[in-house]
Amino acid sequence: MRFFFSFISYLFHPLFVPIGGTLAYFLITPKYSPLEIQSGNILPIFILTVIVPMVSYLILKNLGMVSTVHVPTLAERKYPLYIHILILFMILYKVIPNNYIVELYFFFVGLLASAFACLLLLFFNLKVSMHLTGMGAILMYLIALSIHFEINIIIAISLCTLILGLVATSRIYLKAHSKSELVVGLFIGLLCQLLTVKFWL
Repeated sequence: MRFFFSFISYLFHPLFVPIGGTLAYFLITPKYSPLEIQSGNILPIFILTVIVPMVSYLILKNLGMVSTVHVPTLAERKYPLYIHILILFMILYKVIPNNYIVELYFFFVGLLASAFACLLLLFFNLKVSMHLTGMGAILMYLIALSIHFEINIIIAISLCTLILGLVATSRIYLKAHSKSELVVGLFIGLLCQLLTVKFWL
């Protein structure tokens, strides 16, 4: 059972949330997007949000600044969050500037707000669940896209809700977070996406 929940934690790691939201947008949107536009967004976002953080993690680990990929302590979590925030700024400024793909732009604005909120809470000695923050962001984004494009994606939303429950269970089972840390993380993910909805919905 431990192997299963560890697998779930790695498979739905917060690292994959930005690229997950990007893929979700291009799969759901009825707007015509040439292959060049899709690859011009997906590829750099994948490199910046998956490859670069992985390399950064290896560097931080070699420097002794983090111990595991789940960065369990408050001090360890600050460095990946600093890098994550910097990368999100770069994506918003260079990859998907405002009014380019407005729905995707504000998804990343919501992710940036979530990252800032999680970082701020670290200074108050509160370690929220980044897993639940990411899953909450994806869930709210799917709901907003469904309403925005008037498309029935109830199966995708239901599947996302099921995965969210599995991720929350895995974090509790692995003793990575308390229930309050999971709830706060989920609330941050949902709220930060919800607050951006008024700018594009």
